[in-house]
Amino acid sequence: MKLTSLFFFSSSVSYAIAQAEIQGYTDTPIIPGTTYSVHDPARPQPTIVETAGALEVKPPSDAIVLFDGKSVDAWENPWQTKDGVMVASEKNTRTKQSFGAIQMHLEWRVPAGRPVSGQNGGNSGVFLMGSYEVQILQSHNNKTYPDGQAGAMYGHLPPLVNATSPQGEWQSYDLTFEPPVYENGKVVKPAKLFLLHNGVVVQNGELYLGPTQHRKLPEYPEKHPVTAPIQLQDHNDPVEFRNIWVRPILPRK
Repeated sequence: MKLTSLFFFSSSVSYAIAQAEIQGYTDTPIIPGTTYSVHDPARPQPTIVETAGALEVKPPSDAIVLFDGKSVDAWENPWQTKDGVMVASEKNTRTKQSFGAIQMHLEWRVPAGRPVSGQNGGNSGVFLMGSYEVQILQSHNNKTYPDGQAGAMYGHLPPLVNATSPQGEWQSYDLTFEPPVYENGKVVKPAKLFLLHNGVVVQNGELYLGPTQHRKLPEYPEKHPVTAPIQLQDHNDPVEFRNIWVRPILPRK
């Protein structure tokens, strides 16, 4: 075997081994506008960028504070609190109040020392209107299918870059969300997401294909609520949360 052939053979084997180590699925539908399937392990991994870490943003005067380190009164099925943080446990939790278009800030972290591999060990999510997931995952030094890493529109769009800080450090999400617009039972304007992860743009006005699903293509229902609760996901991992607030985005006067 020639040296060049040996080089390319070795490179191909190394790539195949690396891809085999990434959790994902290849028997799922192709995502429209791409050549990749839902949760495709072969989809390119987002570029890693280093950040200064979480942005600790105080609630504006018109914000609705959902968690301030003390009270969990804003939540149904509230999680346990410890040392000023809310810890994911046993079941999903959701807000008592319903929201449509919002600006939202929250901070989260996965405890240091906890074993994390792929989707296991450091997984949660924010479900806007209870339906549109922004993935939470400890993605620093942890490869997984790109549409399932931190900052992904789960099952659809990976983040533009991987801005996840090391495990044990706080992360921040700052987002704006617009719900879909329906006319005569049809979607004329899909739901839209802008997301900063640790101050870095990772979703820039991207459109949801529909409410989030696992291993399936999202699709919009015939009927859709005007507002709905925000839900935080329990994925059997003790992901910690603090400093959660929202501002409803009202129509311009």
